[in-house]
Amino acid sequence: MIDAVPLHLLRLSSPSLPVGAFSYSRGMEAAIERGWVKDEASAQNWILGTLEHVYAALDGVLFLRMSAALAEGDNAAFTRYDSWLRAARESQELQQEDLRMGAALQRLLRDLGVSCAADFAGRNLSFPAAFALAAHHWQIPAVQALQGLMWSTVEGQVSAAMRLVPLGQTSGQRIMIHAVDIIHRSVDKAARTDDDEIGNTAVALAMASAWHEVQYSRLFRS
Repeated sequence: MIDAVPLHLLRLSSPSLPVGAFSYSRGMEAAIERGWVKDEASAQNWILGTLEHVYAALDGVLFLRMSAALAEGDNAAFTRYDSWLRAARESQELQQEDLRMGAALQRLLRDLGVSCAADFAGRNLSFPAAFALAAHHWQIPAVQALQGLMWSTVEGQVSAAMRLVPLGQTSGQRIMIHAVDIIHRSVDKAARTDDDEIGNTAVALAMASAWHEVQYSRLFRS
């Protein structure tokens, strides 16, 4: 029997999810300004390299920890892992992006009557934490949920690259095709990571994001 793709995951991973993801470039706009990203190859390296070596080692690991905490009914552990993730953001821009998107998803979940979202109504969660709440409510397995979260992250970055570099739609599709194996590998990496290995060193990303905060001409939100 072929495992069914949870249709709720397709909805949560869709660009139509009203959380404002389209308005952020996660530092890519500054990387393009400095010539680090300038064509399809460099855009692919930036997007997929960041996913595998930064996102998987931090967001991915803590997302799985938060999902497990929700499954066990351990709200204290869920909150602790969310605090860890929020404290690990390397720039004000990345922190604000995460919290704004998290708050938007929390509001949506409350409006949709998702009961577990009410348990954290007084706390502004990170976006991965809010996504974990949504996946828990709709009974999406944690590994599949993380695949969807990573897919939506890559898709948002590819969309930004198409507007900024700029890239054509075929280039964007090639990057998304290459992303499939990287996402599987990144999820596996996150699942194998011990607590004392959680974290990332993303100097270029941190610098690009900080520069973007004061970049004079920009399309994306800071």
